[in-house]
Amino acid sequence: MYTAPWQKSSHCGEGESCLHVAATARSIHITESADPSGAVLTTTPDDFLSLIQTIKEDRQMADSRPTGIEVAVDADDTVRIRATAAPDTTVTTVTTDRRKWDAFVLGVRAGEFDHFAARP
Repeated sequence: MYTAPWQKSSHCGEGESCLHVAATARSIHITESADPSGAVLTTTPDDFLSLIQTIKEDRQMADSRPTGIEVAVDADDTVRIRATAAPDTTVTTVTTDRRKWDAFVLGVRAGEFDHFAARP
């Protein structure tokens, strides 16, 4: 479906399933390589930029400016990532675990995904 190369955080071990990010002409895509549903969240570069800025500033997602992306952590450390602007009937939710989310966050803080949100 997506021909753009997928990138994962360098903090994710070789051969491990992790969160992956790819870009097409106008969209950013996020998926979890082990998600059995194969869900791919599609968002805008601006919403992805807001997400990574929120992560870098170490702010709680709920306490910050809207990012267009909602991240919720369940009691069992299941992490659910979805676009907040999507209608309820077509919400795509990418599911991962806390360890993989933390690896993604470390990559974000190291600047590994900045180029996905770069503006020309």
